[in-house]
Amino acid sequence: MRILVVEDEPGLAELIQRGLSTEGHAVDPTGTGEDALDWVRIAHYDAIVLDVVLPGIDGFEVCRRLRRRGVTTPVLLLTARDAVTDRVAGLDAGADDYLVKPFAFDELFARLRALARRPPEALNAVLEVGPLRLDPAVHRVWRADQEVPLTNKEFLILECLLRRPGQVLTRAMIADYVWDYEFANVTNVIDVHIRRLRRKLDDPPPGRLIQTVRGVGYRFDPHG
Repeated sequence: MRILVVEDEPGLAELIQRGLSTEGHAVDPTGTGEDALDWVRIAHYDAIVLDVVLPGIDGFEVCRRLRRRGVTTPVLLLTARDAVTDRVAGLDAGADDYLVKPFAFDELFARLRALARRPPEALNAVLEVGPLRLDPAVHRVWRADQEVPLTNKEFLILECLLRRPGQVLTRAMIADYVWDYEFANVTNVIDVHIRRLRRKLDDPPPGRLIQTVRGVGYRFDPHG
């Protein structure tokens, strides 16, 4: 797994990174909530280990912002506080599990393995990004209060973009999400679908919402 570790205590962060690396995981460490949000914009993670007490925005707020952005990556909170109110606050913020410090590393590893096995129920959560609202459970999309009829492939391409707002996605990444494989004419096929999507979303070229990144792919700008 690729795991983001957000912990501002250097000694503990190093121990967690070393332990997870020994287990065969790729680890990106960071010490602030702001940096964590930036990392998640540019990389895909299988799990996030997130300390509650951080400089700047705390772990609860980081988790809330991730969920508002449509990020469904499992989050394991680390907290020194064992009060029920703190646990409830973490779960209400969108965390999947919590672990009280000090903890045994075997328990940390076991909880991460359990999170990786959980069915991605959050993938059915409604995405609200910029002027668009997308409901994966019923395959429907709205711009403001107006429903936008889309084909299945158009819907999946838009869903792929909305799950990573602001991030540049290559055509190969989009193809892998929509078709589960790459194919010879991926560029032409995706470009055709993007043109149709823009027409239906009233987003004419060069696109304010769905932006072309020349030579790379596409990006959804929620402020477009």
